[in-house]
Amino acid sequence: MKKIQLQRVAPADIEERSMEIIGQELGERVFPADQLPVIKRVIHTSADFDYADNLVFSAGAVEQGVAAIKGGCTIVTDTQMAFSGVNKRVLEKFGGKAVCFMSDPDVAAEARERGETRATVSMERAAALEGPVILAVGNAPTALVRACQLMDEGKFHPALVIGVPVGFVNVVESKELLLTMDVPHIVARGRKGGSNVAAAICNALLYQASNNARE
Repeated sequence: MKKIQLQRVAPADIEERSMEIIGQELGERVFPADQLPVIKRVIHTSADFDYADNLVFSAGAVEQGVAAIKGGCTIVTDTQMAFSGVNKRVLEKFGGKAVCFMSDPDVAAEARERGETRATVSMERAAALEGPVILAVGNAPTALVRACQLMDEGKFHPALVIGVPVGFVNVVESKELLLTMDVPHIVARGRKGGSNVAAAICNALLYQASNNARE
């Protein structure tokens, strides 16, 4: 077997070392202090430095997301994968919770009856929630489009929308639509994104709310 030079890093230190490498590779680039942890965590999750350029933050988006978490918000995801990735232990410390309506039998039944996607119906369920909501869309552009429609109609007032669906059909368009909305947002422009990215952004905000790099 060919000898490869491996780094000797204790298991507990792997994430810290990864963040050091990301910082080194970002070099002298300067980012707003509240945005940098979000950018670094997304890069850590994806190993894709394009996010240093692709992530777009509305003014005060991180601050508003952190405030919503501290206010006991509900994080709504559009996939079970993103739901699974959100650090619910930290979220629950603030009285919040994470939910995903996509697998609910009544959502599936209503979607079939109306000829709509489950993502569309899920966004309508999200709009009916009480209290502050952070919407994290990492997969379904139809979810993002319906959320924007509901916001435009004055029926949905999320504290923050994380718009990072991945793919090809209406993905770019749904993100550009969100960028026109008067709502705090974090968007991954272009085709890239995913449930892992959505969860990573949520966790970066959660760790900022708890004043920890990681919990």
